[in-house]
Amino acid sequence: MNGITSVGVLKRGLCFMQGKEKAAVNPENVKDEAQLQKELDKKAQELLEEKEADSRMRTYIGPMSKILVVLLCVWTVFQLYFTTLGAISAINLRAFHCIFLLLFTFLLFPTYKKEKRVWKLPPVWDILLILLGTGSFGYLITNFTRIAETGGRVDSFEVGIAAVALLVVFEAARRASGNLALLALIFLGYNWFGAFLPGLLGHNGFTLKRVLITQFWGTQGVLGTGIGVSATYIFLFVVFGAFLKHSGFSKFINDFSLTLVGQTPGGPAKVAVVASALMGMINGSAIANVATTGTITIPLMKRTGYRKEFAGAVEAVASTGGQFCPPIMGAVGFVMAEFLNLSYTKVMLAAIVPAFLYYLGLLMSVHFEAKRLGLSGLSKENIPDAMKVIREQGHLVIPLVVLIALMFAGYTPLYAAVIAIFATIGASWIRKETRMTWNKIIEATVEGAKGAISVGVCCVIIGVIIGTVTLTSMGLNMGYLILNVINNDNIYVTGLLVMIMSTILGMGVPGVAAYVIVQAVAVPVLIKAGVLPLTSHLFCLIYACLSNITPPVAMSAYVASGIAGSDQTKTGLWAVRLGLIGFIIPFFFLDNPVLLIGVDPNAALATTLWTVFTACVGTVALVAGLEGWLVQKCNMVERLVLIAAAPAMLYPGTFTDFIGLACLVVIGALQFIRRKKS
Repeated sequence: MNGITSVGVLKRGLCFMQGKEKAAVNPENVKDEAQLQKELDKKAQELLEEKEADSRMRTYIGPMSKILVVLLCVWTVFQLYFTTLGAISAINLRAFHCIFLLLFTFLLFPTYKKEKRVWKLPPVWDILLILLGTGSFGYLITNFTRIAETGGRVDSFEVGIAAVALLVVFEAARRASGNLALLALIFLGYNWFGAFLPGLLGHNGFTLKRVLITQFWGTQGVLGTGIGVSATYIFLFVVFGAFLKHSGFSKFINDFSLTLVGQTPGGPAKVAVVASALMGMINGSAIANVATTGTITIPLMKRTGYRKEFAGAVEAVASTGGQFCPPIMGAVGFVMAEFLNLSYTKVMLAAIVPAFLYYLGLLMSVHFEAKRLGLSGLSKENIPDAMKVIREQGHLVIPLVVLIALMFAGYTPLYAAVIAIFATIGASWIRKETRMTWNKIIEATVEGAKGAISVGVCCVIIGVIIGTVTLTSMGLNMGYLILNVINNDNIYVTGLLVMIMSTILGMGVPGVAAYVIVQAVAVPVLIKAGVLPLTSHLFCLIYACLSNITPPVAMSAYVASGIAGSDQTKTGLWAVRLGLIGFIIPFFFLDNPVLLIGVDPNAALATTLWTVFTACVGTVALVAGLEGWLVQKCNMVERLVLIAAAPAMLYPGTFTDFIGLACLVVIGALQFIRRKKS
């Protein structure tokens, strides 16, 4: 946690809080930096313990603590080697990855919520579960080839092995992911109770043996796509994020963000947007991002003059968008490229405009709210010198440059990620202040491996969902059902139903894991309706990520509300309002993907640039209407006209563009004249 925070930012924040701007705070309430930081970190830790599985881990003392560190390092080396240079079959890599995940889940995650956290040795029952998990997946590794060559024929003993493995996986998921384990159990039950459902919702039913063979011995169950994603992209990029954090990259982001937008109206809120976007696209966890950067940004926003619900919502929305923000997209982009059999570059280019419009809308919301409240930015003396920041910390961006350059050069994302990890260590040695010592390298390795556990277990249990969808043809049936319900070719009604489905399936699930679920169930529906594959995947990805700020399970918003001390429901609703452009944009590229760069091969460059420009203006108009401020305060008629003009400019079409632009220009001119007179 302390690695994320920036003492420099905290000092400037305290100075600002105590005074020179409009910050309404009593200096007596601010004791000292250490005390404030301690209170903020304690609050964030409590929130993480409630919402984020990783922070509820056991702590070992004595020899076991050292053994655990060694095991985590061994796992990291194993993953780095066999995802790049080593030769191993995909199914064996996934099975070994499962063994490691089960080992660390039962070592680190408590059996029940109020279990003691400090242990000398793991409990006997967890040792038994580790042996059962290792034995079942170890048996699969040694016998999978033989069984595959016989066409999947297994005897009763091997069916029993599958049953044991599935029980162990569900217990691990119960500890590490909670709600997702319950969802997977419902899907698993559908294999049997689906036989009693009518019409397209039902199926012919399956025997226990058939289900167990599919879920364990096949390549569409627990060893399917989900665990394949975890064993490659997720693990490497989580470790990469941990190395960036320990190299001081987080402090660089905070300081650099202050130099960019700290002095503008509502500066602290804009710092939160920029910093959270940059960190969110790397770590891929909106909840963890809120609980770390939020301990700095939310108090600063509150003391600037923003209401507490607004401050919490800004942090939640900014952290959530990082999961679909290029160039890294929280590792989801690499997974999408794998599913679509496309280059990552094409996926990244397609996601640029939606992500840019999302953050443009959020920045303008913050700006207009600051203007409406009469807030100013931080004073110049509280802003770090830009050249000094770049000179002293700019070298820390080298790993990102290396990562992106290697991918554009044609190397695989996995190879690029491994090289970038080593580049992080090398870049940190350029200056003494940022140098990663051997202890820091071990800490980064251990933290990265621990961070991959809960998401990895989510991906394993997602295999049960995907296995059920494949076996029962649920995805296709759901598509037929939706198309039959709407009973026409209206692609927007189909999109609305898919949006609801994607948001529900993504609730309470990490970004990558949410996308893997949604692409199995919801994407086929859009493709069946005639939407292009890449467009369908991006559409569902955005809504799966936005489930983090969508009540009633708005996890990011709820963590932010805890830090802000605000009402959870109000913070969640504010988050939806601030992120509204994210909910709207996908519908405008659904059947006209000009907004997705490179998706439409017939789109001329001039057309694309004009479409992006009018979409940006439309985003500003929408935010201005919602916030009630453009040049000055808007009356109700002006707000309604601005909100109506926004979709006209967001929709790709010259006629509608000019109508929307005309509305915006007229209102802007009227307000400018009114302000001049007053």
